[in-house]
Amino acid sequence: MSAVSHRLPVTAVVLVVSAINLAACGSPSSPSSQPTAGASVQTTLRIGYLGNLTHAPALIGLDQGYWAAALGPKVTIQPQTFNAGGDEVTAFLGGALDAAFMGPGPATNAFVKSGAVRVVAGATSGGAGLVLKGVPFGSAADLKGKLLATPQLANTQDIALRAYLLDHGLHTDAQGGGDVRITSPASNSVALSLFKQGAIQGAWEPEPWVTRMVVEGGGTEVVNEASLWPNGQFATTLLVVSTDFLSKHPDVVKNLIKGHLATLDWIQANGAQASSVAAADLLSLTNSSLTPAEEATAWSHLSFTADPEATSIKTSAANSVRVGLVTNANVNGIVDIRILNQLLKNLGRPVLSAGGLGSA
Repeated sequence: MSAVSHRLPVTAVVLVVSAINLAACGSPSSPSSQPTAGASVQTTLRIGYLGNLTHAPALIGLDQGYWAAALGPKVTIQPQTFNAGGDEVTAFLGGALDAAFMGPGPATNAFVKSGAVRVVAGATSGGAGLVLKGVPFGSAADLKGKLLATPQLANTQDIALRAYLLDHGLHTDAQGGGDVRITSPASNSVALSLFKQGAIQGAWEPEPWVTRMVVEGGGTEVVNEASLWPNGQFATTLLVVSTDFLSKHPDVVKNLIKGHLATLDWIQANGAQASSVAAADLLSLTNSSLTPAEEATAWSHLSFTADPEATSIKTSAANSVRVGLVTNANVNGIVDIRILNQLLKNLGRPVLSAGGLGSA
């Protein structure tokens, strides 16, 4: 959790939308030096997200038009959906994405490899854990010799599982060997099918897949990841932008963050409706619906915040080294929330901390 953590209050959306015309942030090197009201030339914003409830701010921001309202007519939004954060990293490194919602693991990977991204805001905290089926669980030692799944090698949940196992004396490797074998099926829906069939004994997943494995797969959540973090707060989903796009289009990034704040406010003020909107969006993306009970349970495990929870980013990066996935995870400079904090000041809200990982 970052040194200073503030949850967005339930605030009328009009406050955020009206802030579009307030004093603006400028370039990444000087956030207040270049006042702009929006993109001055026609610009395309290619933005990625995943089909998970943990990406509800992306689903809702797009669906409810908050991004479009904040970005204005000169910005064409080009949304792209991905199976896991590592696929977004590949898109970033190939120059095919300008912004994305992703977990700390992939964000760290992209930053360490090339400095390609910056974290400009938080989005979601919580909503991940370990579900088992047919495995008596008294302690982590009971996981030895078992086959578990994660969404993708080196993604946020994969790092979390490996770190949890290592903390309990169980070793893993990137090839699927070690004391506990870890596999990454083609998609979360495939992991759910394998879980139902008994082909895997468990999985460390984000919502709604944790809840679906419990309800549909007959599993038991034995580790709620929130229990492993101070005050239960940790970054599950972040808003990141291409370093190059941030440098060239700070006005577009500023307005994207405005739309993001408006989305978070609406979620806070309309919890049940927000949950239903996100679930409907998931249905259109995955052709798989949640029951009302699944939706309510999964949603209750999530909180939505602009705070990047920078300390948890640093911990996740250190864990990726500790479990042998990477040799270097220096994330100093990955966070740039100057634009975010300027907007929060404009709204009379407390500023947030970069946790020593960049600029605030």
